[in-house]
Amino acid sequence: MPLISPAPVLREPSTFDFEPQRGWLLQARSPRTIVVVLTAYLLLTANWPLWMELAQLGRAPSLYVPNIFGMAWLLGGGLVALLSLTAWSRFMKPLWMLLVVVAAVVQHYMATYRMVMDPSMALNVLQTDPGEARDLLSLTMLVRVLLVAVPAIGWLWWVPVIPQRPLQALWRNAVLFVAAVAVTVGGGMLMSRQLAPLMRNQPHLRYMMNPLASVYSFSMAATRPLLHRSRKLVPISGGAALGASYAAQTRPRLLMLVVGETARADHFGLNGYARDTTPALKARGVVSFSDVRSCGTNTAASVPCMFSHLGKQDFEARKNDYENLLDVLQAAGLAVLWIDNQSGCKGVCDRVPHAEANDAAQIAANPSLCSGDECLDDIMLKGLDERIAALPPERVARGVVLVMHQIGSHGPAYFRRSPPNGKPFQPECRTVTLADCAHSELINAYDNSIAHTDRVLGDAIDWLKARRSRFDTGMLYLSDHGESLGEYGLFLHGVPYSFAPDVQKQVPFVVWLDGGLGERTGVPDACLRKSVDTPLTHDNLYHTVMGLVDVKSPTYAPTLDAFQACRHSVAG
Repeated sequence: MPLISPAPVLREPSTFDFEPQRGWLLQARSPRTIVVVLTAYLLLTANWPLWMELAQLGRAPSLYVPNIFGMAWLLGGGLVALLSLTAWSRFMKPLWMLLVVVAAVVQHYMATYRMVMDPSMALNVLQTDPGEARDLLSLTMLVRVLLVAVPAIGWLWWVPVIPQRPLQALWRNAVLFVAAVAVTVGGGMLMSRQLAPLMRNQPHLRYMMNPLASVYSFSMAATRPLLHRSRKLVPISGGAALGASYAAQTRPRLLMLVVGETARADHFGLNGYARDTTPALKARGVVSFSDVRSCGTNTAASVPCMFSHLGKQDFEARKNDYENLLDVLQAAGLAVLWIDNQSGCKGVCDRVPHAEANDAAQIAANPSLCSGDECLDDIMLKGLDERIAALPPERVARGVVLVMHQIGSHGPAYFRRSPPNGKPFQPECRTVTLADCAHSELINAYDNSIAHTDRVLGDAIDWLKARRSRFDTGMLYLSDHGESLGEYGLFLHGVPYSFAPDVQKQVPFVVWLDGGLGERTGVPDACLRKSVDTPLTHDNLYHTVMGLVDVKSPTYAPTLDAFQACRHSVAG
C-alpha cells in the first residue's frame, strides 16, 4: 500500500511573518531592562549641568572624576529604584516618555539659567501663568529638548515590551527595587567620606540630580495643597481695632502698598546706582531704604511671608496657616483691595476683595498697555476710583488700603516690561535666552524695566496727590525678591535662600508719605531720611503698615515697626 503524506496544516498568515528582523536595539525587552536602559540614557544625556558643576567645584580631574562617579552611582541607583515602581507593562510607556521630556526641559533651564529644581522652584512652575510660561519658551529650548527627548521617545515607541503575569512582575520588580536601594545605600556608605562633605557644603547639588530631584520636588509641590487643606486657619484678627486717631479724623487714610516684582536694590538710582533709573521717584522726594532683605528668593515664598506677622523663621517653621495683614486690617474696619498684575496673590488676598488688573475688559480697553494676556503695570492705575467706589462705603469712610501686585521686572523677558517709548538704555537684550546676549544688553533690558517701574510709581504718587482733598495719602513700595543677572553664572531667581547670592535677597523699599499720611501718623520725612541705612527685612512690613494706618492688635510688635523710632522722636 503506497505511503500517503499527510496534508499540510494550513493557517492564517500572522503579521509577524512579514515583520522584518529587528535589530538588537529594538528587540523585545522586559520592563526592568527598559528602566535600566532609560536610567543609563538619562545619566548620559540629561545631567550635564550636574557633571559640569562638579567639574568646576573639583577643578582638577583627580578631584572631580571621583565626585562625578559617586554622584552618578547615587543618581543611577535612585532612578532605577524609582523606575522599578513603573516596570509593569507597555502601558507604562507614556509615563516613561513624560519623564524623559521633563528631564530634558529641566536640564535646559538648569543649563540656561543655572536654576535648581527644589520644591520651591517646582511650586513656582506649577503656579506660573500662561504669560510667564510663554516668556520662557524659545527656539533654543525646543532644539535642546528635542535632542534629548526624541531618541529616547523613539526607542520607547518602537521597542516591544515582553508581557508578564502580574505576580511574576510584582516579585521581579520588588527584587529590582531592593537591589537598587541596596546598591545605592552601599555605594553611598563606601563613598561617604568623599560625598558627605561635598553634599553638606554644596546642598544645591542634590536638586541638580535630574530627573530624580524633579520628581521629588514636583511631588512635594503637588501634595502641598492637600496638606494645606488639612491645616487649620489660625485667626489672628481677634482684637483688631482702629486706633485713637480715627475718633476725630476729617479725612480717611488711603495707603497704597505696591508689591514689586524681581527688583534689585542695587539697580535703583535712589540707592546710589551709577545709572539714574529712578528719576520720577527722585523728583517726588521719596525716601529709599537701602539695606532691606527679602523673606525668600521667589514670589511663592516671599509674598505670603512678607504679609505674615510671624517673621521669616517662624513662618517657615509653622505647622498651621495663619490670617495675615490684610485680614487684620479688614477686621479692624478698613476697606482693603488687592489688585493683581501678576500670577496671583499666593493666598494672601483670599479673604479680602481682589481683582485682576489684566482682565479681558481692561485688555480690550487699553491695547497700548497690553499684548496678548499680559499688560504693563500702568494698567493697575486704570479705573482705581471706580474700584474704590465699589468697596463698602462705610469702610471707605474709615480708610482704604490698596495693594498693587506688579509684574515689575519679571524675567527672562525683561524687554517686555517696558514700553517702546520708555527704554532709555540701548541696545537691550530682546531674547529669553539670556546667555546669548551681551551682558551690557542684558543689563540695559533689566534697567529699562526698573525705569518703567519708576515711571509707574511716579504716576501712582501723582494719582495719590490728586486725591489729597479727600484722603490722607501715602505709598509704600517693597519688592518681593531680587534677581541674578549673570553674576556667578546665575540668572533669574529662586536659588534656595541659604546659598542664594545677595542680589536675589537685597530689595528696594521706597516710602512716600507727603500726601498727609506722614503728618497724620506722626512720621516726619526728615526723620525717615536719617534712618535710610537702617537694616530692615520683610519681617518689618506687617508691623510698619499696622503702625502707619493706626490699627491696634495683639500681633503688633512696635520694635519691628520701621517708623516707630521717628514716631517716638515726634512724641518726645
